[in-house]
Amino acid sequence: MTAELSVDGLDAAYGASQVLFGVKFEVEPGETLALMGRNGAGKSTTFKAIAGLLPPRAGRVALRGQDLAGAKPYRIARAGIGFVPEDRQVFPEHTVEENLEIAQKPGPGGGNWNVERAFEVFPLLVPLRKRMAGRLSGGEQQMLTIARSLMGNPAVLLLDEPSEGLAPLIVAQIGELIRKLREMGTTIVLAEQNSRFCLGVATQVAVIDKGTIVWRGSVEQFRADPSIQARYLQV
Repeated sequence: MTAELSVDGLDAAYGASQVLFGVKFEVEPGETLALMGRNGAGKSTTFKAIAGLLPPRAGRVALRGQDLAGAKPYRIARAGIGFVPEDRQVFPEHTVEENLEIAQKPGPGGGNWNVERAFEVFPLLVPLRKRMAGRLSGGEQQMLTIARSLMGNPAVLLLDEPSEGLAPLIVAQIGELIRKLREMGTTIVLAEQNSRFCLGVATQVAVIDKGTIVWRGSVEQFRADPSIQARYLQV
């Protein structure tokens, strides 16, 4: 089976400070991969390099076999990579419905995400559809940014710290949403420090430490080896 997303030998830096060193992992169609690591390990930088917001110095980022490394962010988005950043970035002076409409476009393989389907899958947004996005709570904004990214019918969805700063009830709702998207066949890469949250939604785990992937396996394998969490995730 050809990987939906393949990252190989990815190097990235901010100026003279190199952050990623040969990052390598693959995600199969329909998988949810949790990219786990301590704060500063390189999770967000990996996502920015994949999405083209930080041009990589070296390496390959292949979506369904097409190398996108170094392409402009809009070309990467059109190719089928959706990115939900950790700071959400809604359009505050537009309504929830307008935020969704702005992002609606056909994906590389078709797809059937539109405004009405978004409201079906995200029922919490229905009573908010005419509210300005800048007036939403943090959890509501997180739901909106995920829905907005899906409006582009991406082949792969990158979720950067989706549970950060949210109340436990909202975190549980985000987790249920991710499981639902996986059941619908969405391929997801999730960057998180919250290991309990990750293990509740993911099928595969990649652990990043000091800009390098140091472990890769299934959720079951990760649970069976507590030394991995003790070595690379605990503060």
